[in-house]
Amino acid sequence: MPPDHPARPTAPRPAPAPPAALAARRGATPGTTLTTMLTPNERLRVDAAGAGIYHALHRETLDDVIRDVRERGATAVLVSVACCAAGDPARVATMVREFPRVPAVALLSDAGPATPQAVLSLGRSGVQRLVDARHPSGWGELRRLLQSGPSAALERSATALLAADLAGAPDGCRRFFEALFAAPADVCTVRQLTRGLGVVPSTLMSRFLRAGLPSPKRYLAMARLARAARLFENSGMSIANVAARLEYSSPQSFGRHVRTLLGTTAGRFRQDYDGDGMVERFRAELVRPHTAVLRRFDPLRMRL
Repeated sequence: MPPDHPARPTAPRPAPAPPAALAARRGATPGTTLTTMLTPNERLRVDAAGAGIYHALHRETLDDVIRDVRERGATAVLVSVACCAAGDPARVATMVREFPRVPAVALLSDAGPATPQAVLSLGRSGVQRLVDARHPSGWGELRRLLQSGPSAALERSATALLAADLAGAPDGCRRFFEALFAAPADVCTVRQLTRGLGVVPSTLMSRFLRAGLPSPKRYLAMARLARAARLFENSGMSIANVAARLEYSSPQSFGRHVRTLLGTTAGRFRQDYDGDGMVERFRAELVRPHTAVLRRFDPLRMRL
C-alpha cells in the first residue's frame, strides 16, 4: 500500500567546509597565512596540524611562494628540506634577504642521502629555523613558531608599552588601545573597530571629543601606519604591496594618508620609520600628552 504521506525529498548534503571555515565556526580564526613548498604528504600533515592556527597556501615553485608573501598577505614561509634538495639556494637567499620580517621555516619530515647537504644549504641561505617533523614534538614547535610572527610581535610590544603608559586606566581604555593593534588588517574605519568593543561609533567619537582627546579615527590611522612601517621592514615589499595589504584603495590613497598624518611622502616614511619607531611616535603624539585624562577615561563606559 502507498504511504499516507509522500516522502520528503532529500536535501543535498552540503560539501564539507574547509579547515579555515571550521575553525571560524569554533570561534578560532587562523592567525597566520602560511605559504609553502612541500611534498604532497607533507601538505596533508601540515594542514592537519594547523587547523585554527594558520591557513596554508600550497605552491609548486619558490616564485609562487614569494608572490604570496608580496601580494597575498602570507606572513610565514614553510619549505620542505626534500623540495629544496635540488632547488636554487641563491633564490632562497634572496627571499630571506628581501623579507626578513617573514619567518622562513624549513620542514624535515624524512631523511635521505641528500638531506644533510640540503639542510646546510638552507642554513647558508639564511633559513634559521628547522622543524624536525619526524618527532611529534616538531608539530608543536611549528605551531609555536607560526603564532609568533611579525604582526603578533608588534601587537605584543605596542600593547606592553601602552599598558605601562596607561597604568591604572579603566579596563575600557586598555581594551580600546589593545584593539587598535590587534584588529585585522582590513579594519580601517571606526565603525569596523567598534564592532568588537560593544559601543556605537558615534557614541565613541562623542566621548573622545568631550574628553578633549584626539579622535578615535586618528588613533586608528596612526596604529595602521605602525603596521605599514613593520611591513616596510621587508625590502621586497613595494608601496603598492603595503597599500594593498592594509586595504587602502590605491598606493596614491596610502600616500595621501601618510602626507595628511605625518606631512611626508610614502617613500620618505619608508626610509624614516620601522614598526617600533612608529609605535614610539604613536605614544609621543597620542598617548603621553594625554595620560592624565586617559588614566581616568573609559570610552566604552564613560567615567570622567
